[in-house]
Amino acid sequence: MPDLLIELFSEEIPARMQARAREDLKKRVTDGLVDAGLTYRSAGAFSTPRRLALAVEGLSAQSPTTREERKGPRTDAPEAALEGFLRSTGLTREQLEARDDKKGQVWFAVVTKPGRPAAEIVAEVLERTIRDFPWPKSMRWGAGSLRWVRPLHSIICLLSDEAGASVVPLEIEGIRAGSTTRGHRFMAPEEIAVSGFEDYAAKLRRARVMLDPAEREAAIRQEAANLAFARGWEIVPDEGLLTEVAGLVEWPVALMGAIEDRFLALPPEVLQTSMKEHQKFFSARNPKSGRIEGFVTVANIETADHGETILKGNQRVLAARLSDAAFFWDNDLREAKAGMGDWAEGLKHVTFQSKLGSQADRIARIAALARKIAPLVGADPDQAEQAARVAKLDLRSAMVGEFPELQGIMGRYYALAAGLPEPVADAARDHYSPLGPSDAVPSAPVSVAVALADKLDTLTGFWAIDEKPTGSKDPFALRRAALGVIRLITTNNLRIHLDDIAEMAASIQPTFEYSKREQFPGGLSDEQAMTEIVSSVSVAAAVARTLRDFFHDRLKVHLRDQGIRHDIIDAVLNMPGSDDLVLLVNRATALNDVLKTEDGANLLQGLKRAGNILAQAEEKDGVEYSFGADPKFAETDEERSLFAALDQAEPAIREAVRLEDFQAATQGIASLRAPIDAFFEAVQINTDNQITRRNRLNLLSRIREAGRLIADFGRIEG
Repeated sequence: MPDLLIELFSEEIPARMQARAREDLKKRVTDGLVDAGLTYRSAGAFSTPRRLALAVEGLSAQSPTTREERKGPRTDAPEAALEGFLRSTGLTREQLEARDDKKGQVWFAVVTKPGRPAAEIVAEVLERTIRDFPWPKSMRWGAGSLRWVRPLHSIICLLSDEAGASVVPLEIEGIRAGSTTRGHRFMAPEEIAVSGFEDYAAKLRRARVMLDPAEREAAIRQEAANLAFARGWEIVPDEGLLTEVAGLVEWPVALMGAIEDRFLALPPEVLQTSMKEHQKFFSARNPKSGRIEGFVTVANIETADHGETILKGNQRVLAARLSDAAFFWDNDLREAKAGMGDWAEGLKHVTFQSKLGSQADRIARIAALARKIAPLVGADPDQAEQAARVAKLDLRSAMVGEFPELQGIMGRYYALAAGLPEPVADAARDHYSPLGPSDAVPSAPVSVAVALADKLDTLTGFWAIDEKPTGSKDPFALRRAALGVIRLITTNNLRIHLDDIAEMAASIQPTFEYSKREQFPGGLSDEQAMTEIVSSVSVAAAVARTLRDFFHDRLKVHLRDQGIRHDIIDAVLNMPGSDDLVLLVNRATALNDVLKTEDGANLLQGLKRAGNILAQAEEKDGVEYSFGADPKFAETDEERSLFAALDQAEPAIREAVRLEDFQAATQGIASLRAPIDAFFEAVQINTDNQITRRNRLNLLSRIREAGRLIADFGRIEG
């Protein structure tokens, strides 16, 4: 069974595209081979800045011969029908066979497709893959029509086995497949002839090319760590930057430099961001001082002076970049110490959204809402309002203008420079969080109050102007904002009602003011003003109600990621207090845990059976069986045992639910499993004795109501 080696050698492939390109090459080629009838043992894809490579081991030498029977028209069908069948099969009339069928004789064709050699199939699949490759961006060059991410120079397409290696005949836009590649652009630019993947990988390494991106990442990580350790520093972890840099070099050479003393007073986040964004440097931190004092740059070449010239050039560029950052920092600090009034004034002229006003309008809403939320989360209202008023002022700073990813981070520095309390400064930094499902959740009360106010203002504002997410589109990141509210509340165990705080946020949205201006351009009379106030309140409540459904949808996704089944979430969402997220999560978690047990699973069947029998009887009789079960009408020991079990379990479940001890409540309902099972095994519900039948149906109602104390078990599958 031969092995296949493919290499597509081009100009530099952008680092951000390489991982996806590796997977696309592997999937498209292997899927095409399998669809054509070939099999293979394993496949691996690799990339460097100048090449994509695929190694397929154990490829079958040819596709199998296939034999297919096709049923055609009746033998007495019109001639046109027969001719169409012959064209579809590629056969002649003499090659057809007439067979008896239910409705008479019909034509059958036996179509045999002979197997094809692997080389023929590989050529077809690879040409199709290259021509249709899904690059995010591609280009044409010269006079050809081929599109590739960068000009394509050469193709290796090689089948090899014990007898040797052979080039697969293939030519695309004048590029003929061969068995040669090139090594490092500067250190080994000569052509290299290869005979298979192992030979290819080994010769590339000798030609200063590490083919495997994972190996390049590991080499960079280890070299950088060693250089930092030698100076008593440590590398600030950045996996994203590591992957990017590994996609920029074929032969990584790590070099370490020190940051000039005049820049060490800059905040470490500024140093790290500037070096990462502009020069792809790794930051080196002094663990004793916590300062960023050095950097690691990764060259793509070994030099006679061991990188000294490269390092000097990088340090000159770095000094220029950090001089700009120092200039921004000094100017911003002066404004911060002056109270940031110019920044606040500037935000009045920055539109947040045409119907929702300026950034300054939004800040005023967030400040008012944060003051109202503060007592609910244990924060000082004055500090919460103050934090909301300064949290976004850094958007006007020069530093955030240069590095938008530092918003909030710089806000904390500027708030401290302005002499504001530390909780206020921390809230300026943390109020954007959490930004995603893995981001840290603020826990300081002032930060929580401002973060909630910020996200709720966004949600209620866009809800009020009917800019909701649709399908996969969410241009204003409202799903992320809703998940942020959910995580802030549940992680901090906040017992607040979503409807209340959402209505607070909706009631101060400017959309009502806009509608009044359009409806009453000449102003409002007292009577009209009162009507508008009532209307605004009702609209705010409606916004809060519809937002609750949106929060519930996001909560389902959040809890599913934590292993809680969707039907269990639906069962607890149907209970009272559905706008108390902590209550919902506690109910769902406890119910999910008990239903994983054997008793819980069997109990679920008993509860659903009781509910189904009751529903059928109530529909048939036109009454609701919900009262009057009496043990004196019990005819069997199993009935009397169930009465006794319910008498004992119901009060305990009610008390546990009142105390919100849902673990105890679910254990209490689980204790009914045995008497319910015994009852159903021994008793006929729909007996001819109507008194007994009604008593037993009312007893089933007690079972149903015991379950409803915890959840709507009718919504749980199984």
